[in-house]
Amino acid sequence: MFQLNLLLTIAWMALIGEFTLESFVEGFIVTFIVVGLSNFYSRDVRTGYFVRFFKTMKVFLGFVVEVMKASLRVAAIVINPRLNIRPAVVAVPLDIERDEQITLFANMITLTPGTLSLDVSNDKKTLYVHTIDLDDVDAFRAELKNGFEAQVREVTEWEK
Repeated sequence: MFQLNLLLTIAWMALIGEFTLESFVEGFIVTFIVVGLSNFYSRDVRTGYFVRFFKTMKVFLGFVVEVMKASLRVAAIVINPRLNIRPAVVAVPLDIERDEQITLFANMITLTPGTLSLDVSNDKKTLYVHTIDLDDVDAFRAELKNGFEAQVREVTEWEK
């Protein structure tokens, strides 16, 4: 549905003959409403386009905030004259099951400064994550599970 929204936005811009940021935003809002309303009655309201779009935006903005916080933590580690870090590899048990969910979760971890997804177990029940500085293993696991994994579950729940 999002691809249709973007395609209609580009068509909007072509019809009015302006390829500017203002016409893009205007066209996106208009086509967002049209696509959302056309999808509103054909699906369950909880999985409609509006709900999915705003859940996805919430997860994206939360991810951006987490990346900024992690960047500040890594910068503090780097500028500290005494390099007092404790790198570790942590096995994180997975509640998510589908390949797409695991890939999204692993990529969110890898894109966050200071962490790196290393491997997924053959049974897809465990993700191995490297972290640059670890104080508490259980707190780290809980942070990933209650943060990124919960967000992945929330944003992909309608795809079952």
